[in-house]
Amino acid sequence: MTDVASVRDNVPDKPAPGLLARMVGVVVSPRETYAAVAARPRAFGAIVVVLAIVVLAQGIFLSTEVGQQAALDQNVRAMEAFGVQIPDEAYQRMEEGMRMAPITGGVSAMVFWPLLMAILSVLFMGVFSMLMGGNATFKHVFAIVAHSAIIIALQQAFSMPLSYARGEFAGASLDVFVPMLEETSFVARFLGGIDLFFIWWIVSVSIGLGVLYKRRTGGIATSLLTIYVVIVLIVAIWRSGS
Repeated sequence: MTDVASVRDNVPDKPAPGLLARMVGVVVSPRETYAAVAARPRAFGAIVVVLAIVVLAQGIFLSTEVGQQAALDQNVRAMEAFGVQIPDEAYQRMEEGMRMAPITGGVSAMVFWPLLMAILSVLFMGVFSMLMGGNATFKHVFAIVAHSAIIIALQQAFSMPLSYARGEFAGASLDVFVPMLEETSFVARFLGGIDLFFIWWIVSVSIGLGVLYKRRTGGIATSLLTIYVVIVLIVAIWRSGS
């Protein structure tokens, strides 16, 4: 059984790193940083930093006409993918509603991201604590997940300027390396679903879970990356068939 107390004992007897040091540490020295987080689990500050970056990046983008049109187009495509036909009147109402997108988007982010962190923490805890015999508490796992989310926040900060330049939501996905392919092709959709920042996040959170549960990072990362690729593959197949 994993002993969380042993993680705490392995951390040098020195002052705990501050919030900024922990957030930067997740990027530049994740293993040492996650060890400090596991020893003294605190999630609130990390959540605040992540939400501040995400809400600011999305808010600035959605306050522009380009951002509002991109959000509208994305919503329309999502509805049409499920066979929903949008009348002109409904489209006009959606277009008018985009004026509130910076506010509604910010509120949604403040609800969605902490909830997603909590759900992921429960899933990770269910696998590693209940099925594999670890004894980390929800507080420990949640702190790891919350700090790892700085990678996703950086993804948002990176993708919003790129989205503005392209006039549509964009990210660091692998389809950028195959511009010759049709956007609607299966390969383009599959590669477009694989984001380099998300791969980075998977590796980062795997390091954190490995430190917390004293397990090899490679095995955790391989499992999570496999699940991610399978999900992207299923979505690409579904979109290609729709």
